[in-house]
Amino acid sequence: MFEELFNFIEGPARWLFTTIALVALIFLSARRKTSRSKLFELTTKTSNIIIDWEKKPGGQIPVELWMKSPEVKAVLAAITINGKEARFIGGCVRDAILKRPVNDIDIATQETPDKVIALLDGAGIKAIPIGIEHGTVMAVVNHQSFEITTLRKDVKTDGRHAVVKFTENWKQDASRRDFTFNTLSATPDGMVFDYFNGIQDLSNRVIRFVGHAPERIEEDYLRILRYFRFIATIGMRVESKTEFQACIDQAYKLKQLSGERIRAELFKILNSDMPLDILALMYEQGVLQIIVPHVIAPEKLRQLNWLETSAMKFESISRDPLRRLAALVQTDKTGVTDITDALRLSKIEQKRLSKMLVPSFGVKWDMNENELHAILYVEGAEAVIDLVLLKWADMLVSSPTGLTKEKNGWLHIIRMAIRQQGNKAIFPLKGQDVLFLDVAPGPEVSRLLERVKFWWLEGGCKADRGACLKKLKSFQEI
Repeated sequence: MFEELFNFIEGPARWLFTTIALVALIFLSARRKTSRSKLFELTTKTSNIIIDWEKKPGGQIPVELWMKSPEVKAVLAAITINGKEARFIGGCVRDAILKRPVNDIDIATQETPDKVIALLDGAGIKAIPIGIEHGTVMAVVNHQSFEITTLRKDVKTDGRHAVVKFTENWKQDASRRDFTFNTLSATPDGMVFDYFNGIQDLSNRVIRFVGHAPERIEEDYLRILRYFRFIATIGMRVESKTEFQACIDQAYKLKQLSGERIRAELFKILNSDMPLDILALMYEQGVLQIIVPHVIAPEKLRQLNWLETSAMKFESISRDPLRRLAALVQTDKTGVTDITDALRLSKIEQKRLSKMLVPSFGVKWDMNENELHAILYVEGAEAVIDLVLLKWADMLVSSPTGLTKEKNGWLHIIRMAIRQQGNKAIFPLKGQDVLFLDVAPGPEVSRLLERVKFWWLEGGCKADRGACLKKLKSFQEI
């Protein structure tokens, strides 16, 4: 058909028709090429698209009880009285979206810190300037505390501290946060503002830095540990190998942080539902060795986790971060001091950790009743349970299936220890009992009392007051 039409057209008309046809062909070809190019560009850059909600909310959460409690309403009423906006921020919004329990309620405001304090005082609410240089004030109402932070932007950072400037721009404040799901803010009526696609990342369980990962880490090295912590605590997964590698490459800078900050993040990981895979990963990549002296591979911790969460059903035994730390290290008394210094443990924590790592007593699955009663009296139920679980976990490393008699022996000790917690044996005698036998005050009183106590312990703490008095008299006569 086209050939017949072409033959029909002669002279200048044929030339004109040919020209028009060529132009049309070139136009259609270019348009098709452009369309394919745009399609390819879109499909290859989808992962980098950031939804910019600007001033519009990007989602909504139901108004939960914690959002409308009298205490929360009192704080919000006080700091918004001048018309400045306040929103829930960070973790509480994230957890509400994930339908997890909300424990800490943080609030962001456009008011400056000094104004926040004045407004709270004016409403009769106690205000504590816990981080005034960074814009944070704690409000206390009916024994409940709320952190209120002024919107801010970073002026200067050095990996440990930041110099900030206050702002009224919500997106600017969100842009300085670590991960996309921590940038979320919500109004008191549940409207969620999502400036960096945090809702989608939460839905996909993807952990993603806001902006360029190496730069965000350089601002605050603790973000490396927070990266691993959120993987462990809320089940996020790594999608960007580049971001993961940035955390590994800069992990050596964690040594510049305070022990308190490291301890807080590490204990949250240890206390999580699934610390094992992430701690194994941190160990394999050398991150764990940077923050914890004398650390070992987490095989023993794996078995301890199984004992704490699956193998036994005792209400008084659950996940314990300090016990889990003990399963993650191997050392002597000097090493306990190293760990204490590195993580800034309290004296009570140091003492308990030392009992677990360098015990002054031993436990065996087949120990007799008298030995067990004596150890429980001297060392206490907590120390015995700690050591039993660690010894049992150690045994399971070499024999994962375990043996029935050993299992029953360990369980018997734990049951005895739990019973002892509510009914601890009391040595029936006091120093006055020795003095009643006309023993002169002095070292002899303590010596006789200790001899009777040793005899009482050997008998499993079972002898009553009458039997102990009789034994005391016999020792006096010797």
